[in-house]
Amino acid sequence: MGQGNVVISCEHLWKRYPLYHSDFERLKGLVLPHYRPEEFVALADVNLQFHEGEIVGLIGLNGSGKSTLSNTIAGITYPTEGNLTVKGEVSMLAANVGLQEQLTGIENIRYKCILMGMSEREIRAIQDSIIEFADIGKHIEQPLRTYSSGMRSRLGFAISVHLNPDILIIDEALSVGDNSFADKCLAKMNEFKAQKKTILFVSHSVNQMKEFCDRVIWLHHGHVLGDEVPDRILMPYCGFAREFNMMTAEERQQKIPSLEEYQKKYL
Repeated sequence: MGQGNVVISCEHLWKRYPLYHSDFERLKGLVLPHYRPEEFVALADVNLQFHEGEIVGLIGLNGSGKSTLSNTIAGITYPTEGNLTVKGEVSMLAANVGLQEQLTGIENIRYKCILMGMSEREIRAIQDSIIEFADIGKHIEQPLRTYSSGMRSRLGFAISVHLNPDILIIDEALSVGDNSFADKCLAKMNEFKAQKKTILFVSHSVNQMKEFCDRVIWLHHGHVLGDEVPDRILMPYCGFAREFNMMTAEERQQKIPSLEEYQKKYL
């Protein structure tokens, strides 16, 4: 579906987390190599490709695997099984990722840039531009722990886009900003797209996805249910989400949705 070179390839990707119900079980997991506790499957046999210059949306209910997939691509966590190939520098923007509570805004800018291997001259060259883009006024000199969620989002996005990554992952970070800042961020995303950079956009904002994404991937309980252009997947997903919210806990456990089922109902 995408155009251009493949920059991210996921082949039979699985991510499992052990579920320990007591300290004794956790101890057994540490000392007994063949002990297998109950597991939570966060990603189940995910096969996806992302191309340069694409803006790809990831949708799904809470716990569907969106953040696990984006964290895996960013290298924050690793798959349990499968092959993941990422070509290029990745920058991830999510709540508090890489930002330090005790540091001021300016100190966080320098900290993140140093982590990316930038020289003092390179940091000085972009610092004023980052501060201007974040537009949080005198708060830039205050510790991050005093920031609102919107201010954190502004600073995090400003730093991430100025690090000039090949792949930018945005995980719900635009949902806490005001409309004017969101518009500025989305304009920057289109600028990145024109430069053939790849953007993964994790959000519950259907309107933003419809306007800016080339395609949208629907995840449910770690499975990929669909990979389609926005007009063919967003309304079916919204219809499913409304129905799901009205189900009992038992009905939710038994429900196995499909994209085709909800396309027939809502398109």
